[in-house]
Amino acid sequence: MINATLSIILFLTFTMLGSVHFYWLFGGVWGLEKVIPSKGNTASTLTIPKFGTLIVGLVFVLFGLMYLIKSGFVNVSIPILVTDYAYWIIPSVFIIRAIGDFNYVGFFKKIKNTEFAKADSKLFSPLCLAIGIIGIVIQLINK
Repeated sequence: MINATLSIILFLTFTMLGSVHFYWLFGGVWGLEKVIPSKGNTASTLTIPKFGTLIVGLVFVLFGLMYLIKSGFVNVSIPILVTDYAYWIIPSVFIIRAIGDFNYVGFFKKIKNTEFAKADSKLFSPLCLAIGIIGIVIQLINK
């Protein structure tokens, strides 16, 4: 029961994140000033690559679908390789993202006074850490 609930939480989270990226892909501008790492507060929304935004949106939706399958609400046969590795890799990536690059992103970033850095400290890094922890808990419950 807890496994299914946590998987649904991740499904909804990833679906929402993917939807926001598709919103930006199709011209939306809400929140863009806070999602681009920069050295100063002069990040240009023109620098957002459309192809990259598409890929990130699709990956988030794929991750969401994987956790929907993991919840048991959708019965799709997936290769054992996915269950052995991907469900560990996904939370690991998000924990690494939460730790950061020690410059622009993560809890240990050096640049802390930009719009992005403030949003990263309040929202993005904690969200990544939560996703990582929930993903690991799901895996540990399954063992």
